[in-house]
Amino acid sequence: MTTTQDDAQLAVRRQWLAKARRVVVKVGSAVLTGKTGIDDAVIEQLADQISQLMARGLQVALVSSGAVAAGRGVICTSEKCRVIKGMPDRQAASAVGQSRLMHAYDQAFARRGIVTAQLLLTRDDLRSPRRFLNARNTFGVLFNWGAVPVVNENDTVVVEELEFGDNDTLAALLLNVVEGDLLVNLTSADGVYTANPADDPDARRLDHIDDIDALNLEAMCSGKTAVGTGGMYSKLRAARRAAQLGAPTLIVSGRISGALVRAMDGEALGTFIVPHDKSIPQRKYRLAYNAVPVGTLTVDNGAANALTTNGKSLLPIGIRGVEGSFGRGALVRICGLDGRCLGVGLVNYRAQDLRKIMGKKLADIEAVLGPGLYEEAVHRNNMLLDAAL
Repeated sequence: MTTTQDDAQLAVRRQWLAKARRVVVKVGSAVLTGKTGIDDAVIEQLADQISQLMARGLQVALVSSGAVAAGRGVICTSEKCRVIKGMPDRQAASAVGQSRLMHAYDQAFARRGIVTAQLLLTRDDLRSPRRFLNARNTFGVLFNWGAVPVVNENDTVVVEELEFGDNDTLAALLLNVVEGDLLVNLTSADGVYTANPADDPDARRLDHIDDIDALNLEAMCSGKTAVGTGGMYSKLRAARRAAQLGAPTLIVSGRISGALVRAMDGEALGTFIVPHDKSIPQRKYRLAYNAVPVGTLTVDNGAANALTTNGKSLLPIGIRGVEGSFGRGALVRICGLDGRCLGVGLVNYRAQDLRKIMGKKLADIEAVLGPGLYEEAVHRNNMLLDAAL
């Protein structure tokens, strides 16, 4: 890449960063923890950098991993050590570690005259419109008070179907809740690479990504960090979602001294990911990502073309297969005959009814299920194509 291209991309980065006013910062377990649990020095450095950004007028929501790792550090000693595996162990370790993690943040920010607030969320909190609105209002008040919301998944009570899976996913969803305009992901890597550097010595860092949708994330990413649950794939998936919402993402090493402030000042650290030119509606973002798809509709080529090219709704006549057991209003994947996922949407029919009417016209549907039914299996207003799943 030429120096001119580098300069142009850095200028784009700086323009976006200069516009940021409300930032979601996610920090991973691999950054926060050492062999014995939470690294207090890292917490102090992070609090110092966030306080500097707040002094400039930025509002920051901090999505923090580390509760399970902190609990593991307490439970596992040199004399006796448990292996943390499975959800019950993880939830118990989180219960041990969460208060210790929050105490470390309280102390570090208090030394800088800043109040912290703890918010523990599950996917169900964001799926319910009323609870989503309550969360948005709470964040708004906290920002007005000059507090730092410290957010984590409510590991202790969450069940598998309601968990975010990793805090990268939570951070991307939180962007929509707080109406943030920048996602910063502090990780153990110094950016995004063309391949896993641990496996490929020729892998090179991507300083700038113009079109994240054009990347083959599965081919680029492999492996997870030793103490986290995500990995670069989940970070790039979160960046794809942020891009759809119109927010850029900065993936940078949290282990580099002062990296957060230096990156926000426009220094060429990590990888900057440009958002889409046109953002999707917040409502479609919520319906696509605040729930987990519970089934799959396979559609024929004609229906796939109608959806992707002509912006049409999905009609029962275009459905060739139904997988899963779900009710009306459930979120399902919509896939082509080649297996490629076209998007997700909320269905108007139960799975058992869709199996009876797939491939049929409306008149034939009424003969099977009775009159007064939906013409569409999934209406286009309740559908998001090219969802980052």
